[in-house]
Amino acid sequence: MIKIRELDQTNKSTRKETIVSAIPESVVKTIVLVHGGFVDGSGWGDVYKILKRDGYNVSIVQNPTISLADDVAVTKRVLATHSGPVILVGHSYGGAVITEAGNDPKVAGLVYIAAFALDDGESVSSLIKDPPPGAPVPPILPPQDGFLFLDKAKFAASFAADVDTERAAFMADSQVPWGVAALSGAVNKAAWKTKPSWYLVATEDKMIPPPAQHFMSKRAGSTVIEVAGSHAIYESQPSAVAKLIETAAKGANKKTSR
Repeated sequence: MIKIRELDQTNKSTRKETIVSAIPESVVKTIVLVHGGFVDGSGWGDVYKILKRDGYNVSIVQNPTISLADDVAVTKRVLATHSGPVILVGHSYGGAVITEAGNDPKVAGLVYIAAFALDDGESVSSLIKDPPPGAPVPPILPPQDGFLFLDKAKFAASFAADVDTERAAFMADSQVPWGVAALSGAVNKAAWKTKPSWYLVATEDKMIPPPAQHFMSKRAGSTVIEVAGSHAIYESQPSAVAKLIETAAKGANKKTSR
């Protein structure tokens, strides 16, 4: 990467263009980030800053999490705003979204961050209906008008145990209702069957058990890393998350489709 101090400090637009051009042509330069259930795209803030600093074009999808079909459509609208190849990243339920939306021809690779890498015909509901013995049970409250919330009192411990206390409390109080229809939406065609994928397993996750993450990542043939952290690892350890995304951006064009 070109050192910023060597660039013209009086021309910020020139500096930005020079940094972006320093990324080799073999590297995918555009990243699209997709959030999961109960939260919105603002949680990607620190990951976004790192990727932008390193010269990538970054978009964040604000999917409403009402239905899988709608969230896939929203993601495709964002993909349509980009002209070149894209690395598509999903956290948690966002993994289900990118598994379907990733079939878009612009998508060069998929990155799952403690996410649901579903198979054809699978939904989040069908995958989690029979949890393994001893697995932590997310504190999901009974549906209200077809939407789900996490128990605020238990949110931090289950979702964001390693996130700053005040931030975790804000996340609990600003929850986005997660539609039951989104959980039951089934993937038609799993993009990981034809696109290379990477997977970050959060080893202290209390929402999606790490063994389930290993199962899904192995089934998808993903390149896997493990990082000690909670389900909200994209907030607590943005550097590790950004590093994996950049690894995917550098390696997507080198991997052959399966």
